[in-house]
Amino acid sequence: MVKLTKIYTRGGDNGETSLGDGSRLKKHDIRVGAYGTVDEANSAIGVARLSISGLQPVFDQCLGRIQNDLFDLGADLCTPLSNNEKPGSALRIVQAQIDRLEREIDDFNAHLAPLNSFILPGGTPLAAYLHVARTITRRAEREITLLAESQIINPLSIAYINRLSDHLFVIARAANHAAGQGDVLWVPGQNR
Repeated sequence: MVKLTKIYTRGGDNGETSLGDGSRLKKHDIRVGAYGTVDEANSAIGVARLSISGLQPVFDQCLGRIQNDLFDLGADLCTPLSNNEKPGSALRIVQAQIDRLEREIDDFNAHLAPLNSFILPGGTPLAAYLHVARTITRRAEREITLLAESQIINPLSIAYINRLSDHLFVIARAANHAAGQGDVLWVPGQNR
């Protein structure tokens, strides 16, 4: 369990931060950027949750679980993976978390009409906020895959963040559907 008694430590005043294993990196390191963007996605999901009506508790439950998972992902990314790491010695994303996202995607998608066009972010406030979270998640994915090019990371972290952006896309559509609002469809060349 984490216990924070003092919020500022002055340890980062010289432009470095501590990782989960106690090592230190510059705050602009790609590893720090990757888990920082995961934190940004988590915050965007928190804002989206403010738009959930009382009639949509399933969305709130899913997004609450995802926010917790994103802290797990941040912990995974901020703790360098070693070749001889013992299972369970560091908090890592596991397959069960990805499987849950896939089940939820399938469940939500089963009630939606197939898409014949790309959709524009919008519709309800909840859907719009979820699209913002989705695009931040895609940026986190790009940063995590960049990190993976130079360092060993948990490959399930990439799978999780990839699946999460799909999940946010589908739940945004489901939020519009639940509110009686259809998808906002892209009309190619509409304003020529």
